[in-house]
Amino acid sequence: MPKVFSYETRDEFFELVCGGFSLHRAARVVGVSIEAATNWWRSSGLVTPVIQLGAVGGLPGTAPPRVPGAYGPVGPVRPLGPASGGERGQGGERQRRSLSSEDRSAIAVGLMCGCTYAQIGRLIGRDKSVVWREVARNRGPDGSYWAPVAHRAAHERRRRPKSFKLAASPSLCRQIETWMDDGWSPGLIAAMLRRKHPHTIMDRVSHETIYRALYVQTRGTLRQGLRQDLAAKLLSKRRARKPHGSVDGRGSSRYREAFTISQRPAEVADRAVPGHWEGDLILGAGNTSAVGTLVERTTRFVILLHLPGRHDADSVAEAMIREMSKLPEHLRRSLTWDRGAELAKYRDIEAQLEMPVYFCDPRSPWQRGTNENTNRLLRFWLEKGTNLSVHTADDLARIAATLNQRPRPTLDLRTPAQALAELLANPAAA
Repeated sequence: MPKVFSYETRDEFFELVCGGFSLHRAARVVGVSIEAATNWWRSSGLVTPVIQLGAVGGLPGTAPPRVPGAYGPVGPVRPLGPASGGERGQGGERQRRSLSSEDRSAIAVGLMCGCTYAQIGRLIGRDKSVVWREVARNRGPDGSYWAPVAHRAAHERRRRPKSFKLAASPSLCRQIETWMDDGWSPGLIAAMLRRKHPHTIMDRVSHETIYRALYVQTRGTLRQGLRQDLAAKLLSKRRARKPHGSVDGRGSSRYREAFTISQRPAEVADRAVPGHWEGDLILGAGNTSAVGTLVERTTRFVILLHLPGRHDADSVAEAMIREMSKLPEHLRRSLTWDRGAELAKYRDIEAQLEMPVYFCDPRSPWQRGTNENTNRLLRFWLEKGTNLSVHTADDLARIAATLNQRPRPTLDLRTPAQALAELLANPAAA
């Protein structure tokens, strides 16, 4: 009956070979026959990689070195061809997704020879990032990379069952669902969970985990804890991104004498001084209804203008003067708007609120970036293609309050309401 050796004996044998011992010497040290040692080596799928430094970017003209633990001198380069399945290579052929034991042997020998990750990658037909990740994941505590140990570790990781965190934590699912119902993004939710549970890994997840739960579930392949309808809340509802068109000279003559954004003080751009606002209209179906939006650049505090009937220049000016008059003077320093006809009464606004109005260049909405991002968030409630006139003034007040109570990563997870309250409590800081 053949003798059965323990896994510890096999591990010691492989470590000795990868550390520089020949097969014969390693077999003698662990107390096995050369036949058994050879069978272990062959059955593991490991081979003696062959590499020539000059062929993969090494020093040309140098004699190929002998590699400890190999069967012979390092010979001519023999790139490992792609196998079936996995990603496509540079030439369009498909590559195997996971590294084989032969690949890992080539990586180990390449590292012994002092090759770079890029050189080793060319040898095995993979990108250098694949080699880097393989070494980073599977090297030993002392930083060394041994092919048999790495191959076994990778195999154990693949076969280990991995439970999905959301499926095992109903309370965490309910918290995520509550925040998503309020329009929070997965990124914001992940940041807030890290803030609330800095030392409890099981009580937080990454934004990618949330996305994966939603997208996998909606394909009908696996239910992983979150409600299926939440995936619709991730959609921007924009069919394609709008490019930043070049600035041209077109524009209505009504703004010829108005302040342009290039005349705006430098303090506005760096957000160091509060009280500078950006504004725009959110339009409903057929552009027949609208809601005015105002956002303060420093605190991201939002004010919504109720325009129940028309959204012409008189209506917008009246609503803006009414709402912004409630603010203290030090929080009314400037307003930036685009060149839409709805702000044709800008002179009345400047006179009543005692603050200058600056206009963006034509076709340059990114010059009001804070307002554009805020409008995107508001579309969670004020959807495109709907009649916005159905929202009452109280409805808009509730929407603004909800958004102003949402933590913002740009404010270190404070809310706009908190940031504004601090300014109101300490006028000197403004």
